[in-house]
Amino acid sequence: MNQTNLNNIAETLAQISLEIGSIKFSPDQPFTWASGHKMPLYNDNRLLLGNSEHRSLIAKGFQDLINHYAPNAEVIAGTATAGIPHATTLADILQLPLIYVRSAPKSHGMGNQIEGPLRPNQKVLVIEDLVSTGGSAAKAVTAIREAGGIVKNCFSIFSYGFNEASERFKSISCEIHSILKFSQLLEVAQSTQNLPESDVEVLLSWQKNPFKWAENKGLV
Repeated sequence: MNQTNLNNIAETLAQISLEIGSIKFSPDQPFTWASGHKMPLYNDNRLLLGNSEHRSLIAKGFQDLINHYAPNAEVIAGTATAGIPHATTLADILQLPLIYVRSAPKSHGMGNQIEGPLRPNQKVLVIEDLVSTGGSAAKAVTAIREAGGIVKNCFSIFSYGFNEASERFKSISCEIHSILKFSQLLEVAQSTQNLPESDVEVLLSWQKNPFKWAENKGLV
């Protein structure tokens, strides 16, 4: 893997994400996540879909990760729904088969959880857009394995770097790698958006204990 190239991609992706608002900081007025927890950072990678150059940059980042961690991938799998477009772009570039994984089996038809052709013992790379606790991606990995696929790696565009995700992937013997890491995001935010050092300290504290952060600050 060309680490310099991947670092450049990560830095550019961080700049773009901050500029278009797909990543936002708000330590003083936290966002409410789908889980109900109040958090000082919000990520919506779907905003990156609106520009072909942004999609291409993400694909290049995934290609760098593949060259190092998953050079023998035979099938690209997108997690429904946000991982599907990026998995599609990547599969097209690599000229590999594409599948996608639902969060749960369909309640009708064939009851599929995995859509698309998957043969036993094929090496599958899972593409997720965002990893927080890693729950949805880990479910996708498990579903593919139960269907006979071999999964050793999951890639995402961005990861919050929570310990919960690291432990979850370790428990299922799957590596997780992201184009943009939390530490890189903070560095870019400090240099391009003048993110105050006080906010950086808050965000670092939050990352270490995200699901108790709001409670500890008396916000709930």
